[in-house]
Amino acid sequence: MPLLSQHGSPRARAMYLRNLPSIRERCTQVHDLAKEGQLQYFHYDPGREKAVIEFCASIMERDFSNEFASIPPHGRWRHLDAGRCRIEPMLLSWDGSSTPPDTKEKCKRVIDLFLVSVLLDAGAGSQWSYTEEDSGQTFSRSEGLGVASVHMFRDGIFSGSASQPYRVDAEGLARITVDKVAEAMQISSLNPMVGLEGRTSLLVSLSTALKSSPQFFGQDARPGNMLDFLEAESKLEGSTRRVHVSTLWTILIEGLSPIWPARLTLDGVSLGDVWSCPALKQPDQAEGDDFVPFHKLTGWITYSLIEPMEKLLGWTFDGAEDMTGLPEYRNGGLLIDFGVLTLRPGVLSSECYPDGSGIPRLPPSHPAVVEWRAMTVIELDRIADALRRKHNLPRDKLTLAQVLESATWRGGREIAKSLRPSTGGPPIDIVSDGTVF
Repeated sequence: MPLLSQHGSPRARAMYLRNLPSIRERCTQVHDLAKEGQLQYFHYDPGREKAVIEFCASIMERDFSNEFASIPPHGRWRHLDAGRCRIEPMLLSWDGSSTPPDTKEKCKRVIDLFLVSVLLDAGAGSQWSYTEEDSGQTFSRSEGLGVASVHMFRDGIFSGSASQPYRVDAEGLARITVDKVAEAMQISSLNPMVGLEGRTSLLVSLSTALKSSPQFFGQDARPGNMLDFLEAESKLEGSTRRVHVSTLWTILIEGLSPIWPARLTLDGVSLGDVWSCPALKQPDQAEGDDFVPFHKLTGWITYSLIEPMEKLLGWTFDGAEDMTGLPEYRNGGLLIDFGVLTLRPGVLSSECYPDGSGIPRLPPSHPAVVEWRAMTVIELDRIADALRRKHNLPRDKLTLAQVLESATWRGGREIAKSLRPSTGGPPIDIVSDGTVF
């Protein structure tokens, strides 16, 4: 496993940490420490994985029988269609307009929506919910945030064009305020949301990012214009357009870099969702050798944007094997709730348990959270491999994205609700500012 010190200059190391393969490589180093019992905060018990795998398999079989081809990929589309379909009817409504868009413009609009919806998806907390006026249905957490974002999109909140509400652009985003987001998401003292300021700041910062990268987002600075860049960098094989995941990743990691808060840097390069893991520290190592990249929101956006490009445009994405599972509290909570990971006794101070519930509350920078997230990335690979073996399926017939959707994310939510019915929250509460999860 290559160390960052072998990647040359600090600038080269920074670029390495922003590349997709670095996530799995660095998380593997943490997992290797866990196998030797050398994590500072967690004990790792691989013998408990069997129970997780059986639990995940039971959920998959309950919801999809053996029709694994019908499992959709993990993406924002499912949350936007919570309770009923919203995306397909919206696409059909555009066909009936006075100036119906072509297929590419439809896809641009969907990408516009999906991108801002993911940025609004950071954990909302256990007290907030959203009631959809026309259906009367109430949704919480990711589904509530997703449904609310669809209505914000329809209402033109993200658009700078009065004649075209169905778009996201720099001009519209620059007008976003905390009060506008709070009103659109029905936030009040009786319906509080975690991280409101952080997610609003992300949207405003997105305006600057879109304008700063016209090579990706065009002169009118909208997310959907990345289709033009991807098309130019793709290969046409017969009637199939092939795009490499790394090209999409480059657009997102570079083009969206200005929206993330300044955290760790190398050679002046802001690294984003990258954190120090003290368990990896060694004497005389190069700066950054203890850094672990996750880029969770970038990964969530990548999964979410691939789907509409495949469905609407018929594009094929290569290099998906470099994508990792998402290191967030549902996937990670599954591991703690089944005892694959257990906090070592006494490693957290009493200040980490502020409400006496027995659930620690930690910031994303806490070394325990970094270890937890790194272990989650590799354990998701192991769970996916085990499920494929169980059903004798190759990787392309049961993808990691399908496992995330049908098993681990859903399973993490269900076991949390079973063990903590009053909140349905995770076994470790992560202090969210809306910019990491």
